[in-house]
Amino acid sequence: MKRSDFKRITPYIHEIPKEFRHDMRVPARFYADGELLEMALGDKSLDQLVNTATLPGIVKHALAMPDIHQGYGFPIGGVIATELPDGVISPGGVGYDINCGVRLLATHLDKEEIAPYLDELATLLQINCPSGVGQGGSVRLNRHELERLVEQGSEWALKNGYATPMDLERTEENGRLAGADASKVSDRAFKRGLDQIGTLGAGNHFIEVDVVDEIFYDKAAQRMGLFPGQIVVQIHCGSRGFGHQICTDYVREFQKVVHKFGIHLPDRELVCAPLSSREGQDYLGAMKAAANYAFVNRQVLTHHIRRSFEQALAGKVKNFTVYQVYDIAHNMAKIETHEVDGRTVQVCVHRKGATRAFGPGSPVLPDVYRDIGQPVLVPGSMGTASWVLVGTEKSMAQSFGSTCHGAGRTMSRSQAKRTVRGTELRQELEESGIHVRAGSMPGLAEEAPQAYKDVDRVIEVVHGAGIAKKVARIVPVAVIKG
Repeated sequence: MKRSDFKRITPYIHEIPKEFRHDMRVPARFYADGELLEMALGDKSLDQLVNTATLPGIVKHALAMPDIHQGYGFPIGGVIATELPDGVISPGGVGYDINCGVRLLATHLDKEEIAPYLDELATLLQINCPSGVGQGGSVRLNRHELERLVEQGSEWALKNGYATPMDLERTEENGRLAGADASKVSDRAFKRGLDQIGTLGAGNHFIEVDVVDEIFYDKAAQRMGLFPGQIVVQIHCGSRGFGHQICTDYVREFQKVVHKFGIHLPDRELVCAPLSSREGQDYLGAMKAAANYAFVNRQVLTHHIRRSFEQALAGKVKNFTVYQVYDIAHNMAKIETHEVDGRTVQVCVHRKGATRAFGPGSPVLPDVYRDIGQPVLVPGSMGTASWVLVGTEKSMAQSFGSTCHGAGRTMSRSQAKRTVRGTELRQELEESGIHVRAGSMPGLAEEAPQAYKDVDRVIEVVHGAGIAKKVARIVPVAVIKG
């Protein structure tokens, strides 16, 4: 892939025409400025984007966000929609960490109030929110109860004292995807998921205590309860080993049966099945179960975070209440209705490393946010800013109501570990005023800020293109990593 293969549609949209390759069914579009386009040409992510444009049932165009980087089959940052009933669903278009997502919590505290207690709070968050590969949590379930959890989602958390009604109202899909089917999940996935509810995991997952640095859209910020200097908390994690095993199982299953549907793929990692098929429906039911598992996982972590704030701050500050702003997924396939070439059609929107960004008036949004658009949460990397945005009418018209999900990697994890020393990175972060709690120094090095693109630049692209609108910029004061 070369820069000359792209046609510039707008200052922020670049297109690879359908004629670029004989098997493309639709054009492929990429949101970027000139520098981000050059960076994307450094791996195979744009070739993967072109490959997704060959999938049966795909409509309009294949899309990639400015935080694009190479993934399994689909690029991370990829968005496609396939038309029902016979358009395909692909596990690679969702990813291994099903419903990896971000939750933003807010407080009534400012930075000065919490400063004397921040070190203790960071330690309590690390203790109360277990992290690391394979690490179990405090919620231990039997198989029958876990089946109930994955079909009920956050309603299970509410019934069991881990959630408030406002938490569910301010979660995508109210924290439950209808149609989750525990019978389509393997014994191995259930075994891996039994003890991991309320755990953070490893890799790029984190809990972060942040300060609201700057407000850009007053009305939306006020509606979310955000103000300059405020202490907020981000959770970034997903469905742990449960979701990973479901993806593994169905990639293997689809590789066995894809030939029977007469589907020819340029990359076997794109394995898929028609949504109308038994295999497609089985994966959809299992994927929804993993999504519900992830919603509950972030909900139980929210419970532990509230407990940590109480332990660290009770009797020391006036109000240590922690309330939810929003929870949003960025690895999901969802059945939605969109306008395509003047038609209203039902499609399966795959967002892999991309965030739903529905605009004002969408009936699926909670009443409190319906007139401003859906909150969009975009985490940066350690030591850099994160962003709160809202969805727009343009996102509905351009990108199936989607926008970016993060900064996007520029280094592989192994390259980052070769380049960065975890102990030195920790010292740098601590010297800049960020309290760091990490399970391992190599794990810390994997997620170094220099391993990622400039998140502020990514945000300028999606804001400039109109597929999200800036609300607030937040910066870290404490980071808890797996």
